[in-house]
Amino acid sequence: MENYNKFIKDNKKKIKNLASLSSKCDYITADLFEKHKVFRGLRDKKGNGVVTGLTEISEINAFRYTENGERIPIEGECFYRGIPIQQIIEGGAYNGRFGFEETAYLLLCGKLPNKQELDDFIFLLSGLRKLPDTFLRDVILKAVSENIMNAMAKCVLSLYSYDEKAEDLDIQNVFTQCLKLIACFPVLAVHSYQAHRYYHEGKNLKIRNPKPYLSTAENILYMLRGTDKFTAEEARLLDVCLILHAEHGGGNNSTFTTRVVTSSGTDTYSAIAAALGSLKGPKHGGANIKVVEMMEDIKAHVKDYSDDEVKNYLKKILDGQAFDHQGLIYGMGHAIYSLSDPRANVLKGMLFNENYHFEHTPDFELYQKVYKMAPELIAEKRNVFKGVAVNIDFYTGYIYKMLHISKELFTPIFAIARIAGWSAHRIEELINQSKIIRPAYVAVGDRQEYVKLDQRKPSQG
Repeated sequence: MENYNKFIKDNKKKIKNLASLSSKCDYITADLFEKHKVFRGLRDKKGNGVVTGLTEISEINAFRYTENGERIPIEGECFYRGIPIQQIIEGGAYNGRFGFEETAYLLLCGKLPNKQELDDFIFLLSGLRKLPDTFLRDVILKAVSENIMNAMAKCVLSLYSYDEKAEDLDIQNVFTQCLKLIACFPVLAVHSYQAHRYYHEGKNLKIRNPKPYLSTAENILYMLRGTDKFTAEEARLLDVCLILHAEHGGGNNSTFTTRVVTSSGTDTYSAIAAALGSLKGPKHGGANIKVVEMMEDIKAHVKDYSDDEVKNYLKKILDGQAFDHQGLIYGMGHAIYSLSDPRANVLKGMLFNENYHFEHTPDFELYQKVYKMAPELIAEKRNVFKGVAVNIDFYTGYIYKMLHISKELFTPIFAIARIAGWSAHRIEELINQSKIIRPAYVAVGDRQEYVKLDQRKPSQG
C-alpha cells in the first residue's frame, strides 16, 4: 500500500489531467433529460417512481387517487406483508416482547409465526450466529477498514469461501444462506467496529461473542457494552429501530440493487455485498449521521435554543451559508412520503411514551424545535409541491446517541435490519424473474471518426 500511495503521489498531475478529461466528456445537460423524457433517479417531476417490478413483501403509500386521477396527500403508510408497521410494533415492543425476529420471519415466510414457529426460527438464528473458526483472525482483524460498511462487505464476500454450496441457487439453499447472514450481521458489524477501534483509535480490543438466549437487539448492546450494561427499555428501543429499518419497498436503492444483481444469476454473497455498497452511500444509509453532525453544528453556533435563534440558523443552513453548505436540513423530506413518515411517528411516540423511562438530554429540546420549524421553512424556501415529512433518520441519530452507539455503527445497524428485507427480495426475485434486469439508456453523445495515432492533437486544458 505504501508503494501504491507513493506512485499515486508521484503521478498526481497525470491523473488529474485524465480525470479532468473524463469529467468534461461525461457531462450531460439537464435539457437533454427533458428532451428524451428520462427521469433522473427514476422519478418524475411529481415524485412518482418509474415502476420496475412487482412485490408482495411490502407496500408504502403517501397519496390516494380520486376517480378522476387526482393525487391527494395522505399520512404515510408502510405495510410488511400487508400488515401496518404500527401493528407490528404494538404487537411486540408494547407487549414487552422483542419483535425483530418475528418481523424477519414475516418478511421471509409471508405470514406471522405461531409460538412454536417463532421459537424454532429464533433457535435457528441463535445457532447460525457463530462465525467460522479463525474467521475473526483471518478476515475481521486483517486489513482493517476505516469504514465498517466496507469491512462488512469484505466479510460477506469472504463467507463465500466457507460455503460448500455458495453457487447453489436452489431456494432452500439460498434461504439457508440468508438466515446465516441475518444471524451473523450483528456479529460482523460489532466485531468489525471493535477491530476499527483497536487499529485506528488505539483502544482495547473487546470481542464478546453473542449469547444464544439474547435477542438481536440485546446481543448488539451486549457485544458493545458487556453484561448488565444496558436496560430492557434501551434494548426494546433498538429492537423497534431494527423493525422499522427491516424493509421499505422494492424501490429503495439497496433493495433495488439486490434485485438487479440477483437477476444476473449471481450468488447470495455477491448480491448482499452489492447491497451493502449501496446502503453505505450518504444519500441512502448515512442520512442519520448527517442529522447528528448538523445538530452538533447548530449547538456550536446557536447561543441559546430560543425560537428566533434556531429559526435564523436553519435559514442559513437552507441558504447554503452554514453547516456543510449544501442547503439541506437533514432528516427532513422523503422521496415518497408527503405528510408524514410513519416510521418517524413510531419513534417519536416511543420517545414520549411514559412506559419507557428515557432520560432526555437538553438536545431533545433542540430536536423538537427543528422538528416543528424545518418543514415549514423548507416548503417556503423550495416551493415544494408536496408536504415535507420529517423522516426516520431525524430520530434514529438521536436514539443511537442516547444508546451510546458510535456514529461508525449507525449505517451498519441499518444493514443489520435491512438484511431481512434484502433476503426476502432476493428470494422473490429468484422465484419470479427469469430475465436479467437491464434498463435502457439513450445515447446522446456526438459521433466521431477514428483518427490515426500520429495525427491526434493534444488535449486542451
